[in-house]
Amino acid sequence: MRRFTGLLAVAALVAALVTGAAVAGSGSVSDSSGTPSPAVDSDSAIVQLNGDPLSTYVKTKPPAGKKIDFSSNTVKSYRAQLSALRNDFKQWLHANAPAANVTGQFDIALNAVAVQLNGTPLSVIRSAPQVKSADYEAYYTPQASLDPDLPLISAFAAWGGEGNGANAGVESNGTRVKVGVIDTGIDITNPCFNDAGYSATQGFPQGPPSLTNNKVIVAKVFYNKAKNQSLTPAAVQEHGTHVSGTIACDYGLTHSTTSVDGVIVPYGILGVAPGAQLGNYNVFPGNVTNARSEDILNALEAAYSDGMDIINMSLGGVHKSGTLGVQDLLTTAVDDLDQAGMISAIAAGNSGPGHQTVESPGSAARGLTAGAFTVGHFIGAPVTAGGHTYGAATGDFHKVATDLTETLAAVSGSGANGLSIACSALPAGSLTGKIALVSRGTCTFSTKIRNAQNAGADAVLVGNNVGGGPIAMGQDGTPNQPSIPAYMLSMADAGAVKASNNTSVTIGATLQYFQDAANSNIMAGFSSQGPTFVDFRVKPDVVSPGVNVLSSIPGGFCATAPCWAFFQGTSMATPHLAGSAAVILGQHPTWSAAQVRSAIVNTADQGVILNSNGTTTATDVNLIGAGRDDVNHATDAAVALDPVSVSFGSVPSGSGQTRTVTIALSTLNGPAATSVSVGNQTGNGVSFSASLSGNTVTVTMTEAKTTAAGDYQGILRVKSGGTEIAHAVVYANVK
Repeated sequence: MRRFTGLLAVAALVAALVTGAAVAGSGSVSDSSGTPSPAVDSDSAIVQLNGDPLSTYVKTKPPAGKKIDFSSNTVKSYRAQLSALRNDFKQWLHANAPAANVTGQFDIALNAVAVQLNGTPLSVIRSAPQVKSADYEAYYTPQASLDPDLPLISAFAAWGGEGNGANAGVESNGTRVKVGVIDTGIDITNPCFNDAGYSATQGFPQGPPSLTNNKVIVAKVFYNKAKNQSLTPAAVQEHGTHVSGTIACDYGLTHSTTSVDGVIVPYGILGVAPGAQLGNYNVFPGNVTNARSEDILNALEAAYSDGMDIINMSLGGVHKSGTLGVQDLLTTAVDDLDQAGMISAIAAGNSGPGHQTVESPGSAARGLTAGAFTVGHFIGAPVTAGGHTYGAATGDFHKVATDLTETLAAVSGSGANGLSIACSALPAGSLTGKIALVSRGTCTFSTKIRNAQNAGADAVLVGNNVGGGPIAMGQDGTPNQPSIPAYMLSMADAGAVKASNNTSVTIGATLQYFQDAANSNIMAGFSSQGPTFVDFRVKPDVVSPGVNVLSSIPGGFCATAPCWAFFQGTSMATPHLAGSAAVILGQHPTWSAAQVRSAIVNTADQGVILNSNGTTTATDVNLIGAGRDDVNHATDAAVALDPVSVSFGSVPSGSGQTRTVTIALSTLNGPAATSVSVGNQTGNGVSFSASLSGNTVTVTMTEAKTTAAGDYQGILRVKSGGTEIAHAVVYANVK
């Protein structure tokens, strides 16, 4: 996300791309992701055993044009060996994972077994000495593969109108909804923005013909020195094109695969709302890395004047109390435009972990503010260690030209898995002729890799220090970047690879696409948290995919166009919310901005996001807001709440105060609300209650005089009969 500070903004690359400092510390990783993608069965696995199957074993594979001769003694003998290996594995299961059982076995195409896990973590299965790999079983349907971040927020279901209420059967993927993007510009030459099939819209396009078409209908520049520097709305930097692809890329509507740096990804890239039109409002033209408040305000007003329904601001800045005074005018502008009918999707910021790190304008009361969680996929190299193969993500650093096999040097230290963070010089010659393994954290990736290279390393593996998969590492822009290959491993895989210290490991040269649903739905450690300064309101509102998001970038940023890249940041989560809003507006064009925001926030999935350690369920409302964006639920929302959350602000400890907040209800798809209550309350000394009168909900907070300082929260549940139709977070801070 872009950062701005006061009037003169200092933009920065997404911190998570170049450093480990923006993420939480280490923790163990669970194989449970909360709610894995529906593309996999999380209770069964295919377990590949050591040794080749009949089809590839050198003594049993048939000559070209022939089939395996199952009657030959060689085949029978080898089959018996494989059977014995399977029996050894079954005995290991009985002793070490008694709940799991083998339900199928294979020896022709794979040397493998099918295992019913019955709650057994995959990490346990993978630890068996007979096991080469183990992954969840997949569901297959007669269609092209699906963009993996979209099922996490139920986008495909929403397009088809799969709701259960009045919205059932209504189909729309954001067609003709207008989304403005205040960012670095949009490169219309990327096939994400092909306007085939789009008819001209009256009054558009606005902007240079070379930068607009019938899909990207506006291209304007907003920078106070733009004219003096001959700057245009053209996309010179990557960020805005990536964001725009996540909102409305339509490439996957006509393509079933995508080639990313020569690797075939098994789906065509799609935005959340591929039918939407886009507006390019460039506040970072050319190589400009800062924008003033007025630039952004001008862009906001222009977007509203141009008829944009939604604005995406994957940018942010100051969050410290007093920096902008009591009133932040940019957040005020967001609130005002929302009331005038334009939805603002805004990044929470990349200043986490820690409370009160949410940035402006994401702190706006009526902004739709996004936190970020992981998507479990990436492009990387196979790393073989101890007879197992792991995926290691590539990034801005060099890659091996041919398979590299060398001794692993796991550098000990205070980082995750007991590895060094390598932020200072390592002993000269200590890594000569070796592949170094270090941990993410504190300093930039460039610093770590440079230090390893200076100690003689021929390549570097960096272990992640939070749960989820590895990410694409970015360079920090300093002179003399490292010249050796470098990759990232997940925290779990780094721990496993470390066990091969002082033995040979191999980094493969042929890149692959890796996908693991168990690494999805984990909060990003860098995701900024509420409450907001001054008024102590809950932010973010909801969370959406923001780690390892694959989308479009401008031509020229890859060897062969079209260009695509994996980015991370709340910048990447924000366009998922903008796209969600477009899908909802496409199906419900009469809904107000506040009603669309409520539909997203107050129907969000709860209990499905894990903390950044990858093991425990996230419940802190100032980390996850109301939960995970679910577009399909949102399109079927029965009622809208205004405001979308209940914040009682900062309450003096021992004051014994009682405060109330009222919420206006409006009926959308129906049915009407009949009862309200506040559940999931935390702590002692603060109690919340709610009452319903007509279309007004009154939420009351009562603080006992003996209440300790801290955060107190609950969940307002709105029901019709006995069925919950909406929920909202309730929060108070006692000081």
